[in-house]
Amino acid sequence: MQAMRLGAGMSEPKAGAISWHDLTVTDAGQLRDFYAAVTGWQVEPVAMGDYDDYCMVPPGTDAPVAGICHARGVNAELPPQWLMYVTVENLDQSLAACRARGGEAIGAVRAIGADRYCVVRDPVGAVLALYQKA
Repeated sequence: MQAMRLGAGMSEPKAGAISWHDLTVTDAGQLRDFYAAVTGWQVEPVAMGDYDDYCMVPPGTDAPVAGICHARGVNAELPPQWLMYVTVENLDQSLAACRARGGEAIGAVRAIGADRYCVVRDPVGAVLALYQKA
């Protein structure tokens, strides 16, 4: 997720809206090809240094709708499942509310340009990411 074009093609993500989805797996190339064949998504590589992650773009558009990422670096701890990103007004307040209600952050707050996000686990173990637009 760290280099994905979160919210590309969106005008202004609204608080409470699901603004992005991505999948973090050991072999992103295999799943990239699977989803390209199954959904018709086009593949847009995103350079991550010595490997690529991928934005997935619906046919006939240039706005990605999802990312498929390798479970490396800051993504190494993420479970292999589709992860949704929910836009929040204030990431710090949302993280405090998460912790106060028995949830926890998975890793640190991360940045995409001036935007910030953090993956959280709820009290029963489900995960999602909270995303604050700058």
